[in-house]
Amino acid sequence: MRTARLGCLTNYGIIATLITLFSIAGVAFASGSLMFTAGDLNAKAGKLLGGVNSHAEITECSDCHTALWGSVIMADRCVDCHTDIAAELLDVNELHGAILVEEPELTCHDCHPEHRGTSAPLTDMGEHTIPHDVVGFSLKAHKLTVNKEPFTCADCHQQDLSTFASNTCDDCHSQIDAVFASAHSEAYGTACLDCHDGVDHFSKPFNHADFKFKLEGGHESVACDQCHFGAHALSDFATTSQDCYACHSAKDEHKGLLGKKCGACHNPSDWKDVDFDHDLSIFKLEGKHTSIECEECHTDKLFKGTPTECYACHKKDDHHNGKFGTVCSACHVSTSWKDVTFDHDLSAFKLEGKHATIDCQECHVNFVFKGTPKDCYSCHEAVDKHNGRYGTVCSACHIPTAWKDVIFDHRLSKFPLTGAHTNAPCGSCHKSADFKGLSPDCGTCHGDPAFHSGMFGTDCASCHNTSNWSAKYRGSHPGIADEGGSGVNHGHTSCRTCHTVTLHDATCKACHDGNGGGDD
Repeated sequence: MRTARLGCLTNYGIIATLITLFSIAGVAFASGSLMFTAGDLNAKAGKLLGGVNSHAEITECSDCHTALWGSVIMADRCVDCHTDIAAELLDVNELHGAILVEEPELTCHDCHPEHRGTSAPLTDMGEHTIPHDVVGFSLKAHKLTVNKEPFTCADCHQQDLSTFASNTCDDCHSQIDAVFASAHSEAYGTACLDCHDGVDHFSKPFNHADFKFKLEGGHESVACDQCHFGAHALSDFATTSQDCYACHSAKDEHKGLLGKKCGACHNPSDWKDVDFDHDLSIFKLEGKHTSIECEECHTDKLFKGTPTECYACHKKDDHHNGKFGTVCSACHVSTSWKDVTFDHDLSAFKLEGKHATIDCQECHVNFVFKGTPKDCYSCHEAVDKHNGRYGTVCSACHIPTAWKDVIFDHRLSKFPLTGAHTNAPCGSCHKSADFKGLSPDCGTCHGDPAFHSGMFGTDCASCHNTSNWSAKYRGSHPGIADEGGSGVNHGHTSCRTCHTVTLHDATCKACHDGNGGGDD
């Protein structure tokens, strides 16, 4: 009895089946898998690439899928659209370039699966790892969660590795220190990645001394947010103002009157510890001024606009009651109020000789300076031995070196001194220091010698000269002439020989008696 066989298992049936399968496979491969539909493509819209905004807009499978026997692979089709990724693959410092270095066998679809639905994530690393340092956030300090379990990508990225929820850090760190996390978020915001990169730059190893603004004194204990409040990025920390006033304006008791350079007076050790180099100001402190308290001049802590003239502070100390003006420094110096110096050469009355050594009060009685007389007699009247007979211009004779040093230019008087008169003591003519009204006549001093008996009058100069009182008369004798017409030679004859009674009674007969005798 013959056994019946199925038609498909006949030799012809088997051959036909194989031919059909090979044909279907060949068409499938040749058409780039167009015969199959693995699922919907991701519909999440992004930037326009290859003429589409999402994979769901791709209508031809061959746009991504290639034939098995071709030289072009599916990854080539990816980078045809994703040109930015093509550039990253060539740079080991970029994410995709770094991934390719660690796992060179990876292809695009190993991490970016598709056909899983319109909302399915396009990134699924699976067991593959990402070189996290390359993306700007290191995982060196994030190896274990609060529960001491290894971090997974979903712990921070949830369903999509391309996104990072801003509250991820806060949710985790609130479990570690809720008070700190809350205060930190309030001070700097919740965009943690703007400042933190996973290696804790702002933890204890952070050294402010490495920066231009070093923390000293009271600044060392100040919390970061007191200066960097509201800093939301590293650039905000770097651009934080470093001038004192930016932080301390609220405590400025001077209300801005002294400017904004607090460091000119204050230092970081203590706000009340004030040190100011007054030599940098227009009013340098010298003498007693260096030891007085600031408040003595700067009342109510007001510095700017404080008067620099002496009188503004020392009016209450002015014993002169303003009689000498308000420029105290003309006489007083800063070493001591009682140290007085005045350059009298700057005044209308320059001090010379003895005047330079006398005490001020000898002329300026009761410290009255302004209006003090400058003429000699106002001061020296009491010692005037002439009792005013020679006027009040003492300097006509006296000089400042000493009261007894007398000098008088007789050439300026009606009686210029010549000959022996130049060496005669003043008292020789000016008896009892009597100068004014003295007659210039010779007889006033010399009188009439007894041997003249008044016969020659009082005009001494007609015979005598100032060089030699005893010199004989050498003038031309009037009225007597010899035959030659010259004066008679009586050079050795005494005047009295001829003039026995008066100057005008002389006769020849008295001597010659008509005989021609007598002296030659």
